Amino acid sequence: MMTKVKKAIFPVAGLGTRFLPATKSIPKEIMTLVDRPLIQYTLDEARTSGIEEFIFVTSRGKGALEDYFDHSPILENHLREKGNPDLLSIVQETTLDSGTIAYVRQHYPKGLGHAIWCARHLIGDEPFAVILTDDVIISEEPVLGQMIAAYEHLGGAMVGLSRVSWDKVSNYGIVEPETSEGKVLRLKGMVEKPAREQAPSDLAIIGRYILTPRIFDVLAKTQPDTKGEIQITEAIASETSTSPGVFGFVFEGQRFDCGSKLGFLQAGISLALERPELKDNLQEFLKSLDLT
Repeated sequence: MMTKVKKAIFPVAGLGTRFLPATKSIPKEIMTLVDRPLIQYTLDEARTSGIEEFIFVTSRGKGALEDYFDHSPILENHLREKGNPDLLSIVQETTLDSGTIAYVRQHYPKGLGHAIWCARHLIGDEPFAVILTDDVIISEEPVLGQMIAAYEHLGGAMVGLSRVSWDKVSNYGIVEPETSEGKVLRLKGMVEKPAREQAPSDLAIIGRYILTPRIFDVLAKTQPDTKGEIQITEAIASETSTSPGVFGFVFEGQRFDCGSKLGFLQAGISLALERPELKDNLQEFLKSLDLT
């Protein structure tokens, strides 16, 4: 029987320089979309998908991130005394139980592959998920949950995929599929940020992965690129020739790149429009803007 995916790695060691000066004092992952920090959206997706253990790969200056998931006795007692059970429940839902969360430091910015490798001793011999918090996805069913269900049927490694315009393929890891139809595709290869004319498809790897512990041995042997970073794409690509191989999952849903200012703003507006208490007034405001 295949081992279930119960652990997830969240690589959150980046400096968030595209959001300076805000990220001079707060982690990018704590910046809010509506009334929840960015990290909350991907963590909720993981919890809903059955993840039970959460591993954050952090760096210096991420103390606010750790505090966010901890108990806040003073705040909770204040809300309790003031008779605000709804707000108290919201605050308590952000707390992760002791033993379900762990933090690992990535001391040097050596890329996503290295960040994942840093958490190897907490994974053991189990399959695990990797979730990039910059990718916020609005979908009827959690994308990670759909991928886990497919993994439990197929095994191997799996990456989340979304079609992108051809003029943007050089911004992503792009896969070469054996077939071009269906949600789950067996992959022949992948390449990190190819030139448009060299891209094998328009299917981009989006920040959801399911990997097996075998990837740690591969990462340990993977050479850094010209920027000194160890790319996870290169490591996974080497697994396509093994059995059972590597699969891509073409998900349905609206994805926002919250690593960019534009994507962050778009996500905030779209998520606010999902809120019944905000939707009408926000729509009225947006219509009132003179966009001509």
